[in-house]
Amino acid sequence: MFSTAIVIPPCRRIADGLTTANLGKPDYRRALAQHAAYVQALAQCGLSVIQLPGDDNYPDSTFVEDTALVTPACAIITRPGAPSRRGETAAVKTALGKFYPHVEEVTAPGCVDAGDIMMAGTHFYIGLSERTNREGAGQVAAILQKYGLTASFVPLKQVLHLKSGLAYLEDNHLVAAGEFLQQPEFAAFDILAVDDDERDAANCLWVNGRVLVPAGCPRSKKRIQDAGYETIEVDVSEFQKLDGGLSCLSLRF
Repeated sequence: MFSTAIVIPPCRRIADGLTTANLGKPDYRRALAQHAAYVQALAQCGLSVIQLPGDDNYPDSTFVEDTALVTPACAIITRPGAPSRRGETAAVKTALGKFYPHVEEVTAPGCVDAGDIMMAGTHFYIGLSERTNREGAGQVAAILQKYGLTASFVPLKQVLHLKSGLAYLEDNHLVAAGEFLQQPEFAAFDILAVDDDERDAANCLWVNGRVLVPAGCPRSKKRIQDAGYETIEVDVSEFQKLDGGLSCLSLRF
């Protein structure tokens, strides 16, 4: 169960953020309103939400999940794969230091976006992507091992981040889309398959027994409900224009 979340509201330069989505530029005011609704949904799930200030020097800083991996045993400050994002970690490191006695860090030449890391119990799946290299993944795995946790690597072929196509919902349920539907390393999970035209739903978010689901994915939402979860629909269309989604917008611990 989670008690706390850290978020960063979108900054005024959000439209300058990195993207491969080809969905147009995000609207700053609409992004602010969607982010406020997202924070409200986290609070509805029982979380105390800490909002760090947005920083116009870092247009992508609202995607705070990429800057740190938070586990029950330690926090790991990442080294984002995009050079323009590496300054984002300083504020997050300071904030997490108030909660974690053990704060570790990924160092060069390692690169890691924590959007490439999915926790399932005490095991962590680490995606090898354009933003997370093998050196960085190896550093994270070694740190996790030090705290009695395990990790394995998943090479990515199509998606930007591992959690663009996967979400662990606890109770052995795994929401999956695209390239992950037939991968043998996930065969032991109860797979909730996401249709190609609702791929955004693969980036849903379990929070204390409820599941946040992106707006506009009715079939996926029903599959999650049929599996026994209460859902909360949240519109994140402005963040999807920057390859972002529900998990990207917070650190939960």
